[in-house]
Amino acid sequence: MKIKHIINAKTNNIGSLEVRRVLPTAKQRMVGPWIFFDHFGPVELLVGDCMDVRPHPHINLATVTYLFEGEIYHRDSLGTAQLILPGEVNLMVAGKGITHSERERDETKLKNRTLHGIQLWYALPKSYEEIEPDFYHYSSDVLPEFAINNISFKLLIGDAYGYKSPVKTYSRTLYIEINIPKAGSIALPTEEELAIYVIKGKIEYDKNIIKSHTMLVIDSEEMSKLNALSDSQVIIIGGDKLSHRFIEWNFVSSSRQRINQAKDDWVNGKFKKVYDDEEEFIPLPK
Repeated sequence: MKIKHIINAKTNNIGSLEVRRVLPTAKQRMVGPWIFFDHFGPVELLVGDCMDVRPHPHINLATVTYLFEGEIYHRDSLGTAQLILPGEVNLMVAGKGITHSERERDETKLKNRTLHGIQLWYALPKSYEEIEPDFYHYSSDVLPEFAINNISFKLLIGDAYGYKSPVKTYSRTLYIEINIPKAGSIALPTEEELAIYVIKGKIEYDKNIIKSHTMLVIDSEEMSKLNALSDSQVIIIGGDKLSHRFIEWNFVSSSRQRINQAKDDWVNGKFKKVYDDEEEFIPLPK
């Protein structure tokens, strides 16, 4: 497997929350169907601090939220109200259009806590872009966890290493969390497109040393190995390549015209409002 790109995350602070944006970049727009990769935290939130993302819209994509620490309260225009905890997966399929918010419960804000997780978006194939929106929650115990040579794996989406996740997909899609002890080595799965992101630790691939908060995008046509130079936590994403997607604000689509329509619909109040969270919203950026 040849290295295509090494991507250093760009860090922004949103209130008390440090967010590292990895995808998209100018040199790597997507990895398989994955078009957006944010790693947030870990951050210590004190009493009075909060993680509040007001209602906002999406089209033609699916959002995938996964936490290592903390909790987030998801609500959407389908009437969903779902608390997500560490080890669980929230999958929101925007399809032809959905609005949602991501906040903390009032009782959560009354205590000191840590928040740490990843939010990804995957683009829907053209034939599924305008499907009805939907929401799926997967508890931690339904997601395959296994060990190979003292290395722990959690298969969040897709199939690999002889296991298969129940999380719904619309094209070949892979998402794995792996914890590798120092001097451990893993054989990487083969996918049309593949990337490794280092949450913490340090790894070596093809004589390149990759540190935390860095993504390695590789040509995944043949099996190869990844070596841990320290105790490391990594994320692997991948899948079949999709055609070009336009992305603007919270909108992703194969059609620029469709994004423009979605922008107009948001400005004109045509998206459905979020259940039990109707008073606030994020305006379209100018």
